[in-house]
Amino acid sequence: MRRLVVGVLDFLTAEPLRIRSFLRLALIALIALLVYFTHVSHWLENVFTAVLVVYAVGAIIWLILILRGPIRWWYIWASTSVDVMMVIILCIASGPGTKSLLPIFFLLPISVAFLDSPTITAALGLSASFGYLLAWIVYANRDEAMGHVPNVVYVQVGCLLWLTAAITALSFTLARRAARVQLLLDVRRRLIVESMRSEERQNRELSELLHDGPLQNLLAVRLDLDDLRDNPTAEGFDRLDVALRDTVTTLRTTVSTLHPQVLAQVGLAAAVRELVAKYEQRRGAEFTGDIDDVGRPVAQALLYRSARELLANAYKHSRARHVTVSLQGNSGSTVLSVADDGIGFDTAILAARVAEGHIGLASLINGVESAGGSIEFTENPGGGTVVTVTVPDEIGQR
Repeated sequence: MRRLVVGVLDFLTAEPLRIRSFLRLALIALIALLVYFTHVSHWLENVFTAVLVVYAVGAIIWLILILRGPIRWWYIWASTSVDVMMVIILCIASGPGTKSLLPIFFLLPISVAFLDSPTITAALGLSASFGYLLAWIVYANRDEAMGHVPNVVYVQVGCLLWLTAAITALSFTLARRAARVQLLLDVRRRLIVESMRSEERQNRELSELLHDGPLQNLLAVRLDLDDLRDNPTAEGFDRLDVALRDTVTTLRTTVSTLHPQVLAQVGLAAAVRELVAKYEQRRGAEFTGDIDDVGRPVAQALLYRSARELLANAYKHSRARHVTVSLQGNSGSTVLSVADDGIGFDTAILAARVAEGHIGLASLINGVESAGGSIEFTENPGGGTVVTVTVPDEIGQR
């Protein structure tokens, strides 16, 4: 698992750099085409050509290095700095031809936007903007006939700054989304680990329950049967009957916990009503239900589990005075809603709860999403939380 995670991280670091290396060659080709088709005369023609050739050869060598060698963290900054420096040198050497290279300055910040690094994107965009202005200042000071930087240049620099802000905002958005995806992956990994531990705990608890309850009763019944063979009495048969009844009751309770019989016999709506009725008998909060007959949806076991988990959370953690359960069919899907007027719920603590071993809600979210459904947490207008679970009637469809 550790090697797999390291490999994925290396791939995510290396892949943008490799893409940028190919884009750099395309950028150099665009510079050459712009110069060729515009037919501008350069201030230092030989210097411009030599720098462009060196830039192209260096880009090819860099691409080979990136494709074959290991990736270092400083490669991004080094390559970005070289790009800015080379383009500025080309513009200074070009002189009046700088205006023909303006599109290149627009392409520079865009080429790093997919790196998911707002800092690098902003740095490159600002460097390109002020580098373009610097090239014009150098040329204006050299050319006495010009005297000053044309006003249109300042407008062009403003456009470059606007592009920098837009691309930086885009990169920031992508970085936040990437961080959220990484958080979900971490939660999923922890969830898998905790699910395995939870299953082991449940199996152990079930084993202990059966061993300490029904099994001991059956062993006692066996001893009573041995006694009754030698000395049959009414008291012995009564004791035997009580032991068997207790055993049957315990086994029924255990089976109902694993899979409620009412769910299999009469469907989801009746099972949820029975679940709400059990909570109505408890103290601390008032439970009410608005439950429609939704038949037997394919995901009825998942929906019942959702109702059980959400009701348990509302009862134990929300400090609610009133909890309302709603179950309705809606255009090819079944919608379960549990609303309370308690202290509310912050989904940001979900990862921490999983890390502490509380996997019920995280496991529920994963199960609903795996079935093609969705689970939403919203604020109750009267205070508290409304949790809405929507599962399509056809599992896996959205």
